[in-house]
Amino acid sequence: MKKFLFILFSFCLLFVVKAQVKRVDAVSMVVRDMDRSIQFYSNVLHFKKRSDVELAGEPWEKLYGVFGLRIRRVRMQLGEEAIELHSYLTAGGRSIPEDAQSNDLAFQHIAIVVSNMDSAYAALRRVGVTYVSTGPQTLPPSIPAAAGIKAFYFHDPDQHYLELIYFPKGKGQEKWQHSDGEIFLGIDHTAIGVSNTVQSHRFYNNILGLERKGDSWNKGNEQAHLNNVEGASLHITGYRSPDGPGVEFLQYLYPGLGRKYPVDTRANDLWNWQTIVLVPDAEKIFQQLKAARYRFVSKGLVQIQDDEKRSCKAFVVRDPDGHAVKVIEVGKE
Repeated sequence: MKKFLFILFSFCLLFVVKAQVKRVDAVSMVVRDMDRSIQFYSNVLHFKKRSDVELAGEPWEKLYGVFGLRIRRVRMQLGEEAIELHSYLTAGGRSIPEDAQSNDLAFQHIAIVVSNMDSAYAALRRVGVTYVSTGPQTLPPSIPAAAGIKAFYFHDPDQHYLELIYFPKGKGQEKWQHSDGEIFLGIDHTAIGVSNTVQSHRFYNNILGLERKGDSWNKGNEQAHLNNVEGASLHITGYRSPDGPGVEFLQYLYPGLGRKYPVDTRANDLWNWQTIVLVPDAEKIFQQLKAARYRFVSKGLVQIQDDEKRSCKAFVVRDPDGHAVKVIEVGKE
């Protein structure tokens, strides 16, 4: 009876905390050479630099779990969405393995929306990016949820996965149908490799409150050449908060999982992306995640300052497969 009541209480607790995340604010990645990365994202993908600061001291060491750090953090914007580039000036981490695959659980990318795939692809070819896909793929009618969508995977200078995505009419958000003459429009979502959609749903929906928007089962020649995984068959699930880019789960049904997310990952390793979410009450979510025994990067709930020197609470936690999520309090409602 006690066990049943505990499970019932836990279920009710998770149910009432939905819609905690107000916005997926940005996605961050660690880069080796900041100036090189700024040039790539600015000149090739048309991001605009919005801030450039250095972070050091005990609060940041506790937040990221790395002693002796000094980070150069650059925020860059495309349309209404943003990325953060982190360069560790001290305590630099490990590079992305050369043999990384799209079905590894450490996989994460951002999907950059384009108004014209041919023009965007030509821009990438001019600078000689490293391909992941064999070329842009148009998803077929046999994948109803994604039919007509064009996509292409490639690498940035540090071998992070990036995607170009084009939405035909009737697909994606309405705003992606209005380009105002621009080729690169914004970030639709970040995608992460997951081992089990149900357990990831508990983390992102039941606790963080992101809303499940839809599912797609993708397979076939085009999908395999997009991911560059022979015979790829995926269960793809999309989630969104009230604002900002979405979070997309990629569960490989075939050929199954690649390598697990390295358990010794540190915040300064180049494969360590962070999805940054804004919430009204960081302590409440921190306690719920702690009670559910999720793994934290941060040494507790940390008081930091934002770019405007305002004090706020924050922490970094890992989802069931190891992906880092940075939770920042923006003021209680």
